[in-house]
Parts: sequence; C-alpha cells; structure tokens
Amino acid sequence: MSYRSSPCAEYPQHRAHDHNRHPSRHAASAARTSNKKETQRGYTLAHAGRQVRFGPVVFWIAVGTITLLGVWSAATATYFAFRDDVLTRLISRQADMQYAYEDRIAELRTRVDRTTSRQLLDQEQFHRKLDEIMRRQAVLESHAAALNALPDASVTGSIKGPPPGKAEKDADASSSGKPFPISRPQPARFGKTTGPANKLMRLESSLDRVENRQTAELNSVENRMESRLRRMRGVFSELGLNTAKMESGSQHSGTGGPYVPVKLPHNAGPFERQLTRVNLTRAQIDRLNGALAFVPYRKPVMGEMEFTSGFGIRVDPFVGRPAMHTGLDFRASMGDPVRATANGKVVSAGWSGGYGRMVEIDHGNGLSTRYGHLSAINVSVGQSVKIGQVVGEVGSTGRSTGPHLHYETRINGEAVDPRKFLRAGMLLNDG
Repeated sequence: MSYRSSPCAEYPQHRAHDHNRHPSRHAASAARTSNKKETQRGYTLAHAGRQVRFGPVVFWIAVGTITLLGVWSAATATYFAFRDDVLTRLISRQADMQYAYEDRIAELRTRVDRTTSRQLLDQEQFHRKLDEIMRRQAVLESHAAALNALPDASVTGSIKGPPPGKAEKDADASSSGKPFPISRPQPARFGKTTGPANKLMRLESSLDRVENRQTAELNSVENRMESRLRRMRGVFSELGLNTAKMESGSQHSGTGGPYVPVKLPHNAGPFERQLTRVNLTRAQIDRLNGALAFVPYRKPVMGEMEFTSGFGIRVDPFVGRPAMHTGLDFRASMGDPVRATANGKVVSAGWSGGYGRMVEIDHGNGLSTRYGHLSAINVSVGQSVKIGQVVGEVGSTGRSTGPHLHYETRINGEAVDPRKFLRAGMLLNDG
C-alpha cells in the first residue's frame, strides 16, 4: 500500500522545444494540467495495487475516530488494570464516611443521654432538697411549739408587785422572745429571684435564721433556768434548811401515776437533747418552788421596807432597859393590809399579851411566822392560807407606841432574824 497526496503530482518539465510549439497547444496543455490537479486533490490509500481516495473531511473524521477509540481503549485498559484498587479505595472511603457518621451520631446520642440524665438528676436532687427543706421546716415548727410551751421560770407568790412600767416591759420582752410558728413562704416572696436553685437557697437561708433564733432562745431559757435553780438552792443553803426535807414536806395531796423514766429517742438531735435538759431543770425548779412556797422570805406589807426596830438586843421603849427584840418592826399606817409571807395553816388568831392582836402561821418543817399589834384579824385558827393572803390589818394593840407591824420568823419555836429570809428572797427575785 502506498500513500501520496494529489497536490504532490509532478510538475511538467520545461523543455526547450516546448517554447517553439504553437501557443494554442500550450494553452490546451495548461488547461488539461489544471483539470488533472483538481481531479487529483485529496488523500489516496493504495493496497495490493488498489487505490482508495478520501477527501480531507472524511480523512480527518477517520483519524479522530481512530484516536478516540485509542483513548477509550487505553482508559478501559487502565480501568480494568486498576479497578480493584479504585473500588477498594472507594469502598474504604465510603466505609470511613459511614463510620464517621455513625460515630457522630453516637456522640450526639451520648450528649443527649448525658443531658437528659443530668436533667433527671438535677430534678431528682431538686425534689430531694425540697423534701429535706419541708421536713426541716416541720421540725422547726415543732421546735417553735415546744419553745412556746415552756412556762416562765420565775417563782410565783411574791407579795411585792412590779412597778407599773416593768410588767408591760417584761411582758413585751417575753412575748417577743418566744418564737412564733413558722409560716410557709409564699411564692411572691421569692419573685425577685430566678430559677428554683435560688429559691431553695433563699428558703434554706430563711430556715437557718429561724433555727439560729430558736437555738439562741433555747440557750437563753436554759441559762435563765439554771441560774434560777442555783439561786433557789442557794436560798436553802443560806437559810440552813434541808432541801430534801422541805421538798418532801411540800408535796400536794392527790398526785400520783405510774413511773415512766425520761428516755430520749435514738435519733434525737441537739435541740431535743437541750430541750430535755431544760425540761428536767424546769421540773427541779417546780419542785423547789413547791418547797419555797412554805419558806417565809417575802415581805408582809406592801411598799418599801422601812424598819422602826430591828432584830436583837435593843432598849425597851417602855422600861428603858436592854431587852431582846424577837422580830422586825415594819413602818406602816393604821389599817394597812398584812399578808402571809408563805403558805401554811393558822395556829393562833387572837389576843396574845404584849403582841396585842396576833396571828401565827405554821409553814411546816419547823417554820412559823407571827404578825403582832394588829387592829383586825381576818383569819381563824385551823384555816389554810396562801402566799399574799391578807391575814389582818396594821394596828397598835399590845405593847406598842404607835401603828406598825411586829413580824417574827421562828424555826422550831426559836426566833431568828427575819432579815435573813428577806435577804434570801431579794437575792432570789433580783437575780
């Protein structure tokens, strides 16, 4: 097969004899050559003596087709040669993307679960904290009720009344000192705070303040009672009286019941233990109060204590010689009320020599008191009298130079200085 292009045809050779030819023949020859060039333009394929002529367009179409087929064959061969690696890489990439997606989903699910668990835990802690606060509030309310139930530790039966303004002041102090029951907080109270945690914190702070006030009040009550108990025992010690004997002799009739020892619960807190100590101290004070009710340490007349004559040796106003004065002479006006200085029973009520009109009261355990120079007697023999009860009126009967009250205190029939008892009463009441 041979290949040649028609434009490459041989040019006619110029010969010398051609110039001598006739011009017409030369023109015809040029025309034939031009036609031959036109017929021979294109591409020729020769094979086995055969020639196939193509035009330029067909040739280039064939060449482009062959080139495309070659490229496609090379790409196909390359694909089949590297198909496994490509597929492996694609599958690996797809798997990596899937694993990353699954990991991301698992992470997000873990975050959601963690957030949900935290919310549930916070909600559970909130409810637990709220229940704890409610239980604490109930405990504080019971503490407030227990404090309000504590009676006054002061000794009753004193003849001397308090000054006009002191009673109101003491009443205000005692009423303000007692804690009121805890009222449940209203939602409006915590309107300025945001979030349940802040509300719980404010509620806890409020309960802390209430608990501190209750503890301070209980400490104050305990201190007052213990001080009162010490002073009461000091009265018996100073007067030389047997406390156990006085307590046994002052028992009221019509009392009793089964013996139940004091026992604290195993889960008792500091407040309950301290409250139990206060109640035990109060029981001792009540017992000593019962005994002191029969001890004549109070004044027999109202007002300031003014003595016109003391206990002991003095010059007798009638004979002018030294004599023993067995009592105290209280300055008073005619007709002023004379009051019993302790509980007891009237053993004498009438005229008695130099005493004039006289009342004697037996207080038990060897203690007795006498009230002389009375202008009137308001009790009778065998009558029981209470502290502060009027037994007569101030007078000047018997050996008396003027209206006054002759007051005696006797132990086992022997006169003792009444001021000793009066000082003990002042120490007890003023302490």
